Parts: sequence; structure tokens; C-alpha cells
Amino acid sequence: MENADVAEVFYEVADLLDLQDVSFKPVAYRRAARNIESLDEDITKLVDEGRVRDIPGVGEAIADKVEELVRTGRLGYLEKLRSQVPPGLVELLRVPDVGPKTARVLHSELGISSLEELKQAVGAHRLRGLKGFGEKTEERILQGIAALEAKGQRTLLGEALPIAEAYLEYLKSAKSLDRISIAGSLRRGRETVGDIDIVVGDDEPAAIMDAFVSYPEVQDVLMKGPTRSSVRLRGGLQVDLRAVETRSWGAALCYLTGSKEHNVYMRRVGVEMGLKLNEYGLFERASGKMVAGKTEEELYEALGFGYIEPELRENSGEFDASKKGALPELVKPGDIKGDFHVHTDWSDGANSIPDVARAASDRGYEFVAVTDHSQSLKIAGGLSPEKLRQQISEIRKLESASKLGIRVLAGTEVDIKADGSLDFPPSLLKDLDIVIGSVHSRFKMEKAEMTKRVVRAVESGQMDILGHPTGRLIGERAAYQLDMQQVLQAARSSGVLMEINSFPNRLDLGDIHCRMAKEAGVRVAIGTDSHHVEHMGYMRLGVITARRGWLERGDVLNTSRVGDLLRTLKGRRP
Repeated sequence: MENADVAEVFYEVADLLDLQDVSFKPVAYRRAARNIESLDEDITKLVDEGRVRDIPGVGEAIADKVEELVRTGRLGYLEKLRSQVPPGLVELLRVPDVGPKTARVLHSELGISSLEELKQAVGAHRLRGLKGFGEKTEERILQGIAALEAKGQRTLLGEALPIAEAYLEYLKSAKSLDRISIAGSLRRGRETVGDIDIVVGDDEPAAIMDAFVSYPEVQDVLMKGPTRSSVRLRGGLQVDLRAVETRSWGAALCYLTGSKEHNVYMRRVGVEMGLKLNEYGLFERASGKMVAGKTEEELYEALGFGYIEPELRENSGEFDASKKGALPELVKPGDIKGDFHVHTDWSDGANSIPDVARAASDRGYEFVAVTDHSQSLKIAGGLSPEKLRQQISEIRKLESASKLGIRVLAGTEVDIKADGSLDFPPSLLKDLDIVIGSVHSRFKMEKAEMTKRVVRAVESGQMDILGHPTGRLIGERAAYQLDMQQVLQAARSSGVLMEINSFPNRLDLGDIHCRMAKEAGVRVAIGTDSHHVEHMGYMRLGVITARRGWLERGDVLNTSRVGDLLRTLKGRRP
């Protein structure tokens, strides 16, 4: 049994306990599930070696259940809980805005125990007759169902990218290839993708097809041909492979990477020049002579443009910028000097502060910020003021004794309360190196009220970064209502940065708002929101999002050397 399988069982246990209105236990099971899911060791090995209780968040009771599950493949406790809850009721919890209490009411009052029954009830306006439910409740639930269904059809960037990269490595090991690359919306870094596109350039393109359909994770071969094949993987994701001769490599990669609108524009420019553009190359229309196509660079040059980075290929101004010589020099992963948003086992993270420091040092960082939750977020083990002062002291001791060559910043992710005040007093916040202010409650406030709340926090002079500014969870929860222009104006006036939270289901700010921030003169800070040191690898998702938002090195605070960073922070919050 794999780590993900064990984690999935404990997530279900937590959901079932929620439906029975059990206190505290669901939080414990979710934390254990999250930590098991993030392990870099096989859970079976830990069971065999008697080390299950070494996992953060796994006490004696949960450890016994892990061992039972791994050794027998089943869990009696889960089966007991399932027998106490109507089948299908857990499915309702997957819908944004349907929590355990709502699910219980829907079942007891209307007999709803499946997603389809909920859709029918909302469509017939049956929910409006329940106490505390109304037209707006139905609208929110309907939006939640739509988001859930949309998520089922698309895969998060952070999930699809490692799947595609593993497939590429397999193909490279199976055959020596001239060229191979991910293409499509995944190469452009879209936050979700419908499928994975892979392009091969090789003078024997048919030879790779056997290897492609023989990949161990393939569940169904949808189509196999000499130059193109399609498969469906075990997880349901479709992967399409296109192979062309080496001389057409650049044209095929460009054609299969750009958005439809980007490609249409390029073809139109070609037509105006008397040329024909397709996935095999750029040709003179009259003679059929090939003009370009071996590389993407020569293709763009032949059409009168500079090279356009894949993340910009959305026909959103990149061609005009190229003509003016104004394409941005996009921030790169190698520019990043540190991570601004990491949780530890002082709140709901899995690792100690020294573990976080070592992991950051191993990544070549110059700094890492410890930003555990504040006291109001009790479900995440938020720190009291006294506990935070203890943590600051521990961090200062670590800095003086550490030989890791990395600066650990003492920080917090402090709650922005409903009235816009912060969860810790100014006298405490001033002792920190970095303060992230985030909204974690009352997401359904009206737009004007939510904007006023966030703007007040931004203008308080007590915070450095606005965390996950829109509050969205991709495919799970819509962004809360917010006047982003007003928030950006306040951020610019106050010197507050906007976060790109690079956790896979957040990517918040998204690319459009990143571009708005750049145009407003507001810098961003990328944070992984890590709850396990393995999550620090999500930094690349934040960089991809920044690139899609046209951000350059100077737009991103993470590119600062630690000395410059500390001077910037001290000058901002005296």
C-alpha cells in the first residue's frame, strides 16, 4: 500500500467524523494524512521498522490504524464509520460551501445523499424552504457544483507537470531522441490542463511510438500511429504524442504550444508575407520552399518577431511588445534566493525549524521565512502571542548557532480579522522580520465590505505581504469579492507586496492579477505556503505564474540578496 493510499483513507475518516459532528478528531486525521502524503519514505518501510510514530501528527491511536491498514489492506474503524453514515453523503463535502453541518441538514431535511440529488434539489429551488437557506445559498452551491465538475475535467498544473516530466524521462531512456519537449497549455504554464501534449523531433519518428504506448502507467491506448498516438493514464489523464522529422521540430513545438489565438495571429502574419505556416514549417506559398521550422527562434525571426517565451503565447500583447522591442526578460527559477511562506510543526506544518532551514539551504537559498499561523486560526494550531515570542527566540538562537549559511526570517501569517485589524498587536509584529497578512474567514462578505477589510490591513503599516490575495482554491472555492484595483492602489501607497502563493491549488495571485500588479507598480513575493519541506518545490509553480504575468526579476522580491532584502524590510516597517 502506497503513501497516497493511506492518506486517502485518513482523509475519508476525517470527512466521516465531520459528518457525525465529532470535535478535534477530524483535524488530527487530516494532519496525519497530509504528513503521510508528503513523506519521502515508503510508509510500508516505516511500518516494518516500527517507525510510524516518528511521523509528525501520528500518535499511538493513529499509528495502530496505519499499521492495520498497511498489513491487512483494510481498516475496521473506517468500515465502522461508513456503516454509520448514509452512502454518498461524503460526496457532498467535495462541493465548495457545503460543510458537514450543511450536508447533515440537506440529508435529514431533504433526503439528499448524492451530488446528482443535490443538483436536482437546487434546480427545483427546494433548498429555499430550509431555515437559513435562501436564493444566494442556492447560487453559491450551484457555482460550487460547477467548479467541482470543471475540476474533474482538468488537472492542476502542479499535478500534471511531474506526471509529464516522468513520462519524458521514460521516453528518453527508451530511445535516443534528437528532440523532445512538453507542449500545449502545460508548457505555457496554465493553472489547469485538460491533457498533456508531448512533441518529439526525430528522423525516425515512428520508432518512439512503441515505447510511448508501453509506458507502465498507461491504462488505455486510445490511438497508435506512425507519427501520433494517444493514451489514457491510470489516473485518467490523457497524453498525446506527436512526432515529426528534426527539420520540422521548431514548427511543431511552436504550433502545439501556442494558444489558438496566438497561432492564428502568426498564420495571419505569414499570409500577409506570402508564406504558409503549419506544424511542419514555414513555407513560401508560391514555390513551397521551406523558409524556417527547425527551431522556434528561427520561425519567430522569419515572421519578424523576437523569440516569445512559451508562458506569453496567449495573444495578449506579446506580438506588439515584440515589435516594439519591449518583451519582458522574465524572471527565472535560478533568480530565486529564498521562500517567504513556510509553516513548521509549531502550527500545522510537519517539520521543525532546523529541518526547514536545512531544506532551504539544500535548495541553495540565502533565506527562508518561518510564517506559522496566528492565534485566531485554531484549526491550524495558530500561535498565541506568547508562543510566537518563544518561536522568535528559537529562531534567533538558531541563527547565531547555525553553520548552514542561510538566514532564517522570523515571521508570521497573521489573520486579517473581519474588521481589517490584524490578529497580533503592533508591539509584537514589530519584532518580526516579515509579516504576511491573510484572510482566512468570512469569505462571503460583500465586495465593498471585503475590499474595505483588506485595504485597512494593507494600510495598517504592520504587514509586508498580502497573502493569497483573492482566497481562491482552484476548482474548489471561488475568489472572494474584492476590488483588486483599489487593493493594489493601497498596496503601492503602503509599500506592501502581493503574494504569489504557489501551492498547487492556489496560484494566487494568478497571472492576470500579477500583470495588474506590475502595471500598478506593486512588487510581488513568492511563497510556497509549505506545510512539509517537500512542498518547497512548489516554488517553480510560483515562478511559472509570475512569468505568465509578465514579471521580471526586479518585480519579484525573492530575487533579492539577503542583505538587500533585510534593508528593504527594515526600511518598510521601522
